[in-house]
Amino acid sequence: MASSSSLAVRELPLFPLPEVVLFPGRPLPLHIFEFRYRIMMNTILDSDSRFGVLMFDPTQGEIASVGCCAETIHVQRLPDDRMKIVTLGQQRFRLLEHVREKPYRVGLVEWIEDEPPEEDIKPMATEVEQLLRDVVQLSAKLTDQTIELPEDLPSLPTELSYWVASNLYGVASEQQTLLEMQNTATRLQRESEILSSTRNNLAARTALKDVLE
Repeated sequence: MASSSSLAVRELPLFPLPEVVLFPGRPLPLHIFEFRYRIMMNTILDSDSRFGVLMFDPTQGEIASVGCCAETIHVQRLPDDRMKIVTLGQQRFRLLEHVREKPYRVGLVEWIEDEPPEEDIKPMATEVEQLLRDVVQLSAKLTDQTIELPEDLPSLPTELSYWVASNLYGVASEQQTLLEMQNTATRLQRESEILSSTRNNLAARTALKDVLE
């Protein structure tokens, strides 16, 4: 009998992007202008409209081995066969091998999911959400701007962990680590550490600002 992992293996066109990590359920707008990716898009739009996004590290010259499948949900065609598209993150995958490199990369991938939680992780998710709200509130106070979280912030722990990870800015390597984790509790714990550190830093800066004013 075939294992579930072997049944989940498929070929997928690959789109490496510098310092970009896509997460399930999160949107990713793209401007498609390179010739090979215009070919790729025209090909996939005739099939299931899906391709794999992998983070490319320009400093190391390396492409990550774990990425996220993107489904094209909107296409705006431009002159010269360029296009602006909006994609939405679907399943995560692990790249098993490159099938071919031209005219664009195609890989053999297997889907990956988080392990079922062994304990109730809702309290951890609630803690992360509160830390997130603290960070937003302090950021707004520090910058004298109105910053609000979306009303449709995910309530389920796994979806929330993806949302938080996708909104960490300027830390692609950290995002990649979070993407590769296959345990929601571990991901939420790491995000709790990141947000706690950020909150403490912002609180100190806010206090200093209040003193100076």
